[in-house]
Amino acid sequence: MNLRERGGALWQRAEGALDRVVGGGTLNPLRHLGALAFLCFWLLAISGIYVYAVLDTSATGAYGSIDALSRDQWFLGGWLRSLHRYAADAFVVTMLAHLLREWLLGRYSGFRRFSWLTGVPLLPLAFASAIGGFWLNWDKLGQFSAIATAEFIDWLPFFASPLTRNFLGVASVSDRLFSLFVFVHLGVPLLIVFAMWFHIQRVAHAEVFPPRRLAIAATAMLIALAFALPVLSQGPADLAVAPGALALDWWLLFIHPLVYATSAGAVWLLLALTLVALFALPFIPQPAAAPVAEVDPANCSGCRRCFDDCPYTAITMIPHPNRRIGYQMAQVDADLCASCGICVGACPSSTPFRKSAKLVTGIDMPQSPINALRERMEAALERMPAGAPKWVVFGCDQGANVARLGAPDVAAFSLICTGMLPPSFIEYALRGGVDGVLVTGCSEGGCAFRLGQRWTRERLLGAREPHLRASVPRERVATVWADVGEEATVEAALAALRLRVSGATPPTHARLRYG
Repeated sequence: MNLRERGGALWQRAEGALDRVVGGGTLNPLRHLGALAFLCFWLLAISGIYVYAVLDTSATGAYGSIDALSRDQWFLGGWLRSLHRYAADAFVVTMLAHLLREWLLGRYSGFRRFSWLTGVPLLPLAFASAIGGFWLNWDKLGQFSAIATAEFIDWLPFFASPLTRNFLGVASVSDRLFSLFVFVHLGVPLLIVFAMWFHIQRVAHAEVFPPRRLAIAATAMLIALAFALPVLSQGPADLAVAPGALALDWWLLFIHPLVYATSAGAVWLLLALTLVALFALPFIPQPAAAPVAEVDPANCSGCRRCFDDCPYTAITMIPHPNRRIGYQMAQVDADLCASCGICVGACPSSTPFRKSAKLVTGIDMPQSPINALRERMEAALERMPAGAPKWVVFGCDQGANVARLGAPDVAAFSLICTGMLPPSFIEYALRGGVDGVLVTGCSEGGCAFRLGQRWTRERLLGAREPHLRASVPRERVATVWADVGEEATVEAALAALRLRVSGATPPTHARLRYG
């Protein structure tokens, strides 16, 4: 295990620990970093609209109009201005944490390459817009930031005259210069909106807003911070006097002290190498990708369920090759397919009750065909002692290791993703004489393939097709969501299922005859 993989394991343990503190993945901010970044951006936009409405965009009036918000309109403008600043900090922090999480978990290559490459440009755009916002205040901090930025950019041999000429004296700071400040702070966010939209184009059902309770909690925290620690201007800018001690926003303005501590050339080199490394990361040779899903035209009815459930828009619908009127057929884009098998669990032809000797479905995973699961399950149940209790566990290769549950009376099957499990397999097992079925997979909000856990839960609750039929005795079916390293949680869930079923009425349904 290399350094990145060890870091990923530590991150997942931290997520699991926080799950236990907050009561599940729904309220765990570590599992919703991308959505929280979206939320922070919208808070930035809403608060920024009001701040800009009262801003005097002239060189002489900017400071007074912004300062008046905090001192004369603290009840509205003051906390909105503070919210604007803290939302900007949170936007940058959640973006960086989201980037770190995806890297630690190895989610940057293959079918995720597009999302990674479109997400990296958001970092320089966010910092450019944030730094430009300090200039509009035109207090001592804004003066320091504007001059430091001009000196930093002047190191590049791109301009005929240095930008620092704009700050030689009071007369140099004109309304025209403030128009440039406004363009930087308001124009760049428009690029950010486009980049965020582009970033999620190949992600189906993208989470652009966190769960409601988490969104309310995050917003309330930022508002409380705005009231408790209001942001105030640090005195009007005066080009005749060098700014003294300043309260620096280290999240957004760290680059200025870094330049002064080293040199402009060193920081430019550091930024260039960082961006080149981030952009090059998805192109580093990786182990051979798993085979992608394959469509069988003879068994694909064009129902569109796989199209609706695919987490990465890897499936499109095309006219059926046999020209059946009104029918379509699924087509898999190999470059986008995650090889997760969620489409198999969505396919209505994946039911094990089909009487054909070999179960052939409309869409299947060649490395782990659904027919092999039926054969393995039938063989495992035949080997179990007759008349003794029998238990089946369906698990996930990405979650807790269900192989640890192996016992004479337990048959454990690990799938590529729990979302690959057709609900009819649960009913098939129960009709075959199994006393209870436990379904497990990645923790809530932590599915390695984004939607596998969510779709499985909805299918078993009857909220998504194909669903578990109402006639299936629910007291004999249990679910538990656990990540790698949480095998004890799965063992406890199986023990609880054993106790629950032991007090239930023995099954009266007919047993299937295997073979």
